[in-house]
Amino acid sequence: MGQKQESIAVIGAGSWGTALAMVLADNNHDVRLWGHNPEQIHEINEYHTNKKYLPGIQLPKEITGYISLHEALLGVDSIILAVPTKAIREVMNKISMIRKEPITVVHVSKGIEPDTLLRISEMIEEEIPAHLLDSVVVLSGPSHAEEVSLRHPTTVTVSSKNMEAAEKIQDLFINHNFRVYTNPDIIGVEIGGALKNIIALAAGITDGLGYGDNAKAALITRGLAEIARLGVKMGASPLTFSGLTGIGDLIVTCTSVHSRNWKAGNLLGKGHNLQEVLDNMGMVVEGVRTTKAAKQLAEKYGVNMPITDVLYDVLFNNVDAKTGVDILMARGKTYEMDELMNVLDE
Repeated sequence: MGQKQESIAVIGAGSWGTALAMVLADNNHDVRLWGHNPEQIHEINEYHTNKKYLPGIQLPKEITGYISLHEALLGVDSIILAVPTKAIREVMNKISMIRKEPITVVHVSKGIEPDTLLRISEMIEEEIPAHLLDSVVVLSGPSHAEEVSLRHPTTVTVSSKNMEAAEKIQDLFINHNFRVYTNPDIIGVEIGGALKNIIALAAGITDGLGYGDNAKAALITRGLAEIARLGVKMGASPLTFSGLTGIGDLIVTCTSVHSRNWKAGNLLGKGHNLQEVLDNMGMVVEGVRTTKAAKQLAEKYGVNMPITDVLYDVLFNNVDAKTGVDILMARGKTYEMDELMNVLDE
């Protein structure tokens, strides 16, 4: 608040990119919303709606849609990168060919790249020359686009290796509906945001099987321990996982009807196969791709991740969803506090 008006490009006109564009427009910034679908961009400019992704929402007139990436980037100091993880490299490569001046990149996606096992900030750093990159900032937390677009109270976290840049982005976004905290632990913020989608898929499965709240509460709790074990091994602070991008994001993604990962898991629990689920969703389900990466990370760091292991088998090895949950429940006995203390002792 009190931030001077800036020109900001939001790259990706899906539900989350559009909702964040609304926050920026509410803060009186000049917002360029880029998308690759000409009909969608025409709708944004002509009718100030984006019905496919945010039905029933009227967009501020301060948001201008762009089909030309080159035009969208003209004169901006910051870009908000709101594209799926699998599109990050392609989009950043295009941006690096267009830009002549350094830029701050704020990524708002949640995932890890399989095989390379890189976090999104690391992918961005690989795709844009250092002299064109001021800073990479991550914005993450419990935040459904549908509720942000309705201006419901929402709280998120921003993080960066450069905390001055994080504080600048905090100022760009913060208002009385959208509260923004800072956190210097970029590893923990990115890992928490990515891996909670795995647990949300599993929570959807238990709901699809009709197992109720007891099972889901256990899954969320054990899922958090699993995320923290891996995150700490990778260099994150254990305290981050008790915050907005840990337990906060985990709760909202595992329990909300807005969560596409929960929806996908719910369909799996009801007996649909993975391809049917993905075809039915019509939007990217980041947790599917992240499950592959998390299993590889668990093997790399020697971390026990039973929920991830079982979900991987359900998704990719044709294990029946009910059988997978039964495998989890049949695990050997252990002492809960030992596992929690192991995270703190890393």
